[in-house]
Amino acid sequence: MPAKKTARSQERRRVANRIIRSSTRTAYKKAVRTIQSGAENASSSVTAAIRLLDRAVSKGVIHRNSAARRKSSLMRANNKK
Repeated sequence: MPAKKTARSQERRRVANRIIRSSTRTAYKKAVRTIQSGAENASSSVTAAIRLLDRAVSKGVIHRNSAARRKSSLMRANNKK
């Protein structure tokens, strides 16, 4: 495959992965904030964050162990409140 075509493909993948990673981080931070504030909808924000983490893993954007660690910390914090 020509180098220029590879570079174009990599740039497209980088942009797509960045969007997925950003939305995952945002959902994770939102879930942490709702848990800390003691809001009633904390479980729904945790569920949404877990869904996005799983989707990022399936697309190969983040490592599965990293997602598992984040999911575990969210669930522990949510169960503790």
